[in-house]
Amino acid sequence: MPTFTYSKYTGIDWDALSLEELLNFLSDWLLQSGFQAQFDQLYGDPSAGPTLQDLHDAILEALLNSGNLPQGLIDKLLSGQEEYHGSELERIVNHLIQRLNREGYLSVQGDERAMWNPEVLGGQLGKAQLDQVRFELTSKGLDFLGFKTLKDLMGSLGKSSFGRHDTRELATGIDASGGSKPYEFGDILNLDISETLGNALKREGIGVPLDVQYQDLMVHQAEYQSSCATVLMLDTSHSMILYGEDRFTPAKKVALALAHLIRTQYPGDSLQVVLFHDSAEQIPLSQLARVTVGPFYTNTCEGLKLAQRLLARERKDMRQIIMITDGKPSAITQADGFIYKNAFGLDPYVIRETIKEVAKCRRAGILINTFMLARDYDLVAFVKKVAELCRGKAYFTTPQTLGRYVLLDYMAKKARTIH
Repeated sequence: MPTFTYSKYTGIDWDALSLEELLNFLSDWLLQSGFQAQFDQLYGDPSAGPTLQDLHDAILEALLNSGNLPQGLIDKLLSGQEEYHGSELERIVNHLIQRLNREGYLSVQGDERAMWNPEVLGGQLGKAQLDQVRFELTSKGLDFLGFKTLKDLMGSLGKSSFGRHDTRELATGIDASGGSKPYEFGDILNLDISETLGNALKREGIGVPLDVQYQDLMVHQAEYQSSCATVLMLDTSHSMILYGEDRFTPAKKVALALAHLIRTQYPGDSLQVVLFHDSAEQIPLSQLARVTVGPFYTNTCEGLKLAQRLLARERKDMRQIIMITDGKPSAITQADGFIYKNAFGLDPYVIRETIKEVAKCRRAGILINTFMLARDYDLVAFVKKVAELCRGKAYFTTPQTLGRYVLLDYMAKKARTIH
């Protein structure tokens, strides 16, 4: 049950601050991949997730950088006229955290009624307690971030609408875009009333009641829209945050944007996410925001095996794997469970076993499109070999252009004809 805190009127409408705009400012922080805290991981458990105190600090920084705060509040703090503890600014930040929780953008672990007590939210006791309380983004929060990312990506493409998987085939459906056809068992009963009645009149002549027979039934035809099952493979090896560049946060944003696109525009499609590192694992989209990279190698082979098992359950017109990586395969899980690792060069054994899985994908009719975030000569040759074997595509892109390439490639499949 939500609780409300009443305070003296100060002339500032706290509820006028847009939570959507705030989440947009916080999106990189909420989806952080471990790049900013890669050295702090030695002293804590990054998988535990951020605390409410971390969120408090991030919101404060976002407000200071957004220009939405009255300049008088900032001047008081900078001039030393007012301590931050107990200030109007601290109360604004705490109020925004409560609104995020109350409106369902995040969920807090623990006793919420005690947590929103003013005595807990302020002072040293409050800071100590906030440091121990974790929070998670809810499905609503993730969906909003996916929508914003998709909107930004589509805007950069100059698209005003999202397309569909249209084909040149016709099928019965709700949206009529073709001529009518005689009804057959299994068709959607979207009757063409005028044609159906016309057939009955031709057969029976004018009379009341009009006897409509099975053979008179005519149904509208709609453009057949092919369905697609997609497994998004994300590389979580350590190289994704090395070399002074965060490559994993853009990959997570792409996953959220793709999920939102599929849910809202292609409801017949499916998307599943697989992380590959020393091994491979499937994760629900609801856990994507908490995923970070780790001190892992790159077991591409195991990721492909898991993706094939997931796609084998799908009965779609198209099945594909979208693989986002920046490194060469450097690990293999052997039959006895031992993980063989070699990070130096392209190990022939690792490459051979990985190529075997690529060949299995081709035999199963699974397309692999690889989005490579590096351009080393050996890696280029390997990725081109993968594309050649499975008749897929290889994109050599950057974190800044990754989203545009992935979405363009996904929507380009709408012209495929199914026989």
